Amino acid sequence: MNEKYDVVIIGGGPAGLTAGLYASRASLNSLLIEKGLVGGQVANAEWVENYPGFPEGISGVELGQFMHQQATKYGLKTLLAEVTGLELQGEQKVIRTTEGDFIAKAVIIAGGSERQKLGVSGEEEFTGKGVSYCATCDAAFFREQPVAVVGGGDAAITEALHLTKFASRVTVIHRRDQLRASRILQEKAFSQPKIEFRWNSIVEKIEGGDLVKRIRLRQVKTGEESALEVAGIFISTGLKPNTDYLKGILSLDVTGLIITDGKMETKIPGIFAAGDIRYNSARQAITAAGDGATAAIYAEKFISK
Repeated sequence: MNEKYDVVIIGGGPAGLTAGLYASRASLNSLLIEKGLVGGQVANAEWVENYPGFPEGISGVELGQFMHQQATKYGLKTLLAEVTGLELQGEQKVIRTTEGDFIAKAVIIAGGSERQKLGVSGEEEFTGKGVSYCATCDAAFFREQPVAVVGGGDAAITEALHLTKFASRVTVIHRRDQLRASRILQEKAFSQPKIEFRWNSIVEKIEGGDLVKRIRLRQVKTGEESALEVAGIFISTGLKPNTDYLKGILSLDVTGLIITDGKMETKIPGIFAAGDIRYNSARQAITAAGDGATAAIYAEKFISK
């Protein structure tokens, strides 16, 4: 039989966990569904220095655990499963998952995003064998070895800086001639002697034997090709929202982000979106938490009607 809830929250990052906290404290029968690690993308951050309340900083994993602990204290239930579909049956919402179906009066979608892949030869073959999407997870495997980071945003430069604690050399590969990362991260990267840059360059191929040995690069302005010997390549070129199952149901932008109003409500009454999965999100843990609180507050108002 389908289990029924007042609110089902999809995603266990800062947006989903905060929504769960507010919903459960409001005495709503609430379920949070997460397919991976509770904490979402913030769990990949080695150290978070800009979340209020932690003046000395806190590890991303610990921050996610604290949020989960606080939300479940008030009765939030959590389930490890992947959401595969969302259907409307009158005023009820049916959430289909790998662990069964659930019915809710309101749904808060906070599923965040996944790391974008390059789609080049060798990427799939060497994933876990030198190709990684998380420096916090895998940096220690590359002690005193050369590695590359692909990307130029905050996430990529944060990964590069973290890798300098382990790798002998970190080469940042960026398809443009300047970084998109915040100024403070750029200053840290440019002053770090272990970090070098390959500007206007893209990865064409990843090569190796049992493990990654080199990557083939192409200079986008001149077309010149080159090889870079590395033991690992960390890909940080952006995020893809987890909204494939919502196509044809909700309004999405061209990249798949969910369009909401200021109440976090989508075009369908009773369905809300919060955090990085929402169009125009600032993509910060603190703003995701704010989105989650807002979504839960208006979900409660919707249910009370």
